[in-house]
Amino acid sequence: MTRLLLIGPPGAGKGTQAARLAEIYGVPAISTGDIFRSNVKNGTELGTKAKAFMDAGDNVPDSLTNALIRDRLEEDDAKNGFLLDGYPRTTDQVRELDEFLASHGSALDVVVELEADTEVVVGRLRKRALEQGRSDDTEEVVRHRLEVYSEQTAPLIKTYAGRDVLVTIDALGEVDAVTARITEALFDRGISATDAGSR
Repeated sequence: MTRLLLIGPPGAGKGTQAARLAEIYGVPAISTGDIFRSNVKNGTELGTKAKAFMDAGDNVPDSLTNALIRDRLEEDDAKNGFLLDGYPRTTDQVRELDEFLASHGSALDVVVELEADTEVVVGRLRKRALEQGRSDDTEEVVRHRLEVYSEQTAPLIKTYAGRDVLVTIDALGEVDAVTARITEALFDRGISATDAGSR
C-alpha cells in the first residue's frame, strides 16, 4: 500500500500533480476541494454548508471535512493506498487522520510539500478564475486563502518533518519537470510506480 499526502498553498499545482501521481502509482486521488465543489454544484446539504466558507476563502469546518474524508477512505478503491490532496489542513485534522489510519494499522508513507512563490500563485489562480469562472478565486479571496494556509496549514509541515516523512519539491516550472522531481523524491524514499500498488 502507498499512502501519500500532497500539501502546499492554493495554486501550487496540487490538483494537476495529484491526478498524474494517482495514475503513476495506481491509487485514487482524494481531493477535498473537488468533493466539496461537486456537492456545491449538485446542491447537496453538504454543498450548501461548504459554499459559504469556500466563497469567503475560509476552510470548511473540521467536523464536515473529517466525516467526508473518513467515508471516502473507507471505500474499496482506497484500501490499497491513496493520495490525499487538500487534507489535512489543520493540526486537528492531522490528529483525526492519524487516529483513522492507526485504527487500520497504517500511517502515511510520504508527505510531499509543493513550494511556490506567493505572487506566482496569485497570478495562476486569477488566470484560473477567468478561465473557469470560479467564485472562490477572486484576488481578495486568493490572498485570504494564502493567509489561512500560512496560519493553519504551514505548521503541519513542521509536524511531518519531525516524523521524517516530508519531502519538499519546487513546484515552479513545467508540469512534467515538477512530476519528475516528485517521482524521483518518492523513489529515493523507496516508492516506485512498479511496486506501489503492492506495498
